[in-house]
Order: sequence, then C-alpha cells, then structure tokens
Amino acid sequence: MKWHHSLYWRIAVGFVACLALLLVVQGMLFVWVVARGGNRVPNQPPERLAQAIAVDIAQGLQQDAALNVEAYLRQEYGADAPPFFAVIAGRPDIEVGGPFPDGMVDDARARLAAMQRNPMGPGPTRGRGFAPGPQGSEPPGPGGRMPGPPPFDRFEPGERGGRPRNGRPGPIVVNGQLEGLVVVPPQPPFTFLLARYAPTLAGVALTTLVVGALVATLLIFGPARQRLRAVEEAARRLGAGDLAARAPSSGRDEVAAVAAAFNSMAADLSARADALAASDRARRQLLADVSHELNTPVTAMRGYLETLSMPEMALDETTRARYLAIIADETGRLERIIGDLLELARLEGGGGSVRLAPVPIEELFGRVRARHERALGAAGVTMRTVIEPGLSSVQGDRDRLEQALQNLAANALRYAPAGSAIELGGHRRRGGVVLSVTDEGSGIAPEHLPHLFDRFYKADAARAARQEAGGSGLGLSIVKAIAERHGGSVSVTSEPGRTVFEIQLKTQN
Repeated sequence: MKWHHSLYWRIAVGFVACLALLLVVQGMLFVWVVARGGNRVPNQPPERLAQAIAVDIAQGLQQDAALNVEAYLRQEYGADAPPFFAVIAGRPDIEVGGPFPDGMVDDARARLAAMQRNPMGPGPTRGRGFAPGPQGSEPPGPGGRMPGPPPFDRFEPGERGGRPRNGRPGPIVVNGQLEGLVVVPPQPPFTFLLARYAPTLAGVALTTLVVGALVATLLIFGPARQRLRAVEEAARRLGAGDLAARAPSSGRDEVAAVAAAFNSMAADLSARADALAASDRARRQLLADVSHELNTPVTAMRGYLETLSMPEMALDETTRARYLAIIADETGRLERIIGDLLELARLEGGGGSVRLAPVPIEELFGRVRARHERALGAAGVTMRTVIEPGLSSVQGDRDRLEQALQNLAANALRYAPAGSAIELGGHRRRGGVVLSVTDEGSGIAPEHLPHLFDRFYKADAARAARQEAGGSGLGLSIVKAIAERHGGSVSVTSEPGRTVFEIQLKTQN
C-alpha cells in the first residue's frame, strides 16, 4: 500500500486543512469585530489621543464644574479607547482600562504639581500663560492651531532625547488654569488587552471549534466510521453463523485492508465449514457402508447357524458340510473386510512404516503372477509383463507396492473375459516411473470413473456382484492410499475392451 493511500495520511491532511481554515475564519472574524468596535476612536498616536481627551475633559468641566469626570470618561471612552488615566487637582485619580502601576500615576501627579508651580518655562509656550479662549478653551497657537503641551519634559526622570518615558501627557486647562493631565501609555497593560479581547477571542474560538468539529466529523471521520461500522456489522453476522457475510473492501487504505483480511478469513471459515460438512457426510456414509458390509456376512452366518442348531431339522452330512463351508467362507470374508478397514485406516492416518528401497520390477511382477496363477488358469486368462528397456527397478516399499499391484490384478481378473490377457507394465514418464495393470474387459462407464477409489463404491452392478463373491470393496481405496504414501498418485482410463490402472511414482532408481 502506498503512503498516500493511507487512511492516517488522509486524516492528517484533512485535519491540517480544517485547522488552517479555522484559523483563517477566526482571523477574519476577529478583524471584523475589532473594526466594528473601533469606529468611534480614531487611529492616532498616544500623545494626540491624550490631548484630545484632555480637551474633552476641559470643555466638560468648563460647562459643569461639578461634572463626574470618571463616569463621563468611562461612558465616552471605556468601550473603545486604549487604556489611559487622568490626574486632576483636588480629585481622585481616574483610571480607564487600568489599573496602572502606582509609580506611573505618582509620576504624573508630580508632573502636574511641578507644572502648576512653574507654568512658564522653555518650550513652545514660553512667556505665555494658559489664558482662556473662546468658550473657555485654550487660546489657539500660531496659525490657529492648538498650543502644544506646557513645558513639563524637564520634570521626567527617565527622558532620553527630550521624549518622556511614559508618553507625553495631555494638559487639562480650564479657564486658563492647568487643572490636570491625561496620560495614554505607549504600550497598553496586558491585563487590559486580556480583559478587552478575551471574550471576543473566546467566542470566536468556541464558534469555530464547534463548526470545525462538525465539519471534521462529517468530512474526515464520518466516512471512515461508516466503513468501520460495515466491517463490524459483517463480523457480527459472521459470528451469528452467516458464513456468507462479507465487508465492503473498496479502496486502498487500512480500512480496505482490514475488510479484505476479514473477507479472506470469512471465505476460509466458509470453506472449512463446507469441508467439515462434507467430512461429516462422508463419515456417516462410511459408517453406513461399513455397517452394511459387516452385516451381510454376519446375517448369512447367523441364518446357517440357526438352521444347524434347530433340533427338528434333520440334515444329512452333505448338507451340514455345505452349510459349515458357507459359514467358513463368510467368516473369512468378514475377516478380510475388517483387515482391509484397519489397513486403510493405518495408511490414510499416516500409520505403518514405508521403507523405501530399490525394488526390482521384474521380481515384483513375478510375485503378482505367482499369486494369481491358479485363478488365471481357472478363468482362462493369461498374464504378461512389458517393461521399458533400461528400467530395472523402482524406489519404494516392496511389500506395499506388491499389495497395491495384487489388488489391481485381482480387480482386473474379476472383469477379464476368458481368452483375454492381463498386462503388467513398467515405463518412465515425466521423470518418474509408472506401474500399470491393463485388462481387456468390457470397460467402465465414464460416470463411474471419478468414484472408483471411494470406499465400498457399488454403482457398477457387475462390480457389486463380483464383490459379493469375494471382494471387500476396499481394494482400490487401499491402492490409492499406498500410492499417496509414496508421494505418487493412481489413475484409471477405460473404454470398451481396455481398462488401464496406473500408479505413478515420483522417484526412480
């Protein structure tokens, strides 16, 4: 999975984009609020603002000597102007947007006292007092302008280059007399800024946070949550027994990978469930087949034994001997069935050792011929061997390979017509060795070929009849198990007049 397909990468990019959008929106709202709130106070330097406030106070006092200056200033400037304070002779200090350091206020008081004691001094107003002008305001200076502040700079302890440390105060002049000073500090106190803008910033931040959380939930986490819920729902359905439950696996991120892994697990569980169901059906069928096969000779034996034990039945010696012979045959058949079942269980369960060693093929075929020599003569069938030149032996277990070939030869002998031949062959194929048994019987119908190696398969009526005569119905199943224990396989091809069973082994000498 590529990095840009990752769900975490997409969430991170979406979160950063959402955060940037929130910051832009918050900044725009803050600028708008500040712009709306600052329309009544011009954007001017602290000195000029101090002079404007001082003139406003002077005009108010000139009109009403009992004016509540503090209430007036808070009403007019408390909401919009930067913080300032005013010191007026005979009145308490007035702080708007404060509080201010005591040293700064005391310094302004000292300035005011010094200026009242020495109203004349160096500066632009030297040689003139504060004579009242029209409407009680200050007299205009040259060119009709308002006169500059009185010469108080020399009383500033921290001045540098003629500039006061805490800003240039604005004089409050009433009827030509200096009554007080207005000071606007160049830098507002932090507490003022916090009190002034904290509610606005908090409101804007809270609004943008709520809106941003909703946007992030809908656009970033909402789709991922829906897909995870789909995986959760599929898991619940699978846990409830719905093996067809699958999760949507579209996409190439982590959620899609989890969904794909879940679907793979669900498919594997479904396949295992199907295999278990098939295995259970096979087990039940095997039990039924075994019960049937064991019941057939047991039923026959019971019938003849009951007949022999009946006192009212007067049997001659010939009949009695025939009944006993039948019982002996059924007993032998029962032993063969039980033996073959045990043998097949050992082979399929991995039990029983397989000792691999070079086995001469000619000797192996000779033992098979010798074993069936009398049956071949009685049936009028011949047996020949055909071995590829240069092929002398095969790697395998002598006894197991002989057992497999004996079963195939006995099966061929049951179907071979009189006057025909059975061929035992050995040749190379694809780096391995093939041992084959061929007969010239009537052949096997194609629909029966896939089931020939199943236990107790009886779809072929001819085969069933011959099996009742002496076979256990497990011979071909044992051949398949022996071939697989050698790492090989067994196959069959058939047509009218020719049926070939082949055991292919992967190793050779």
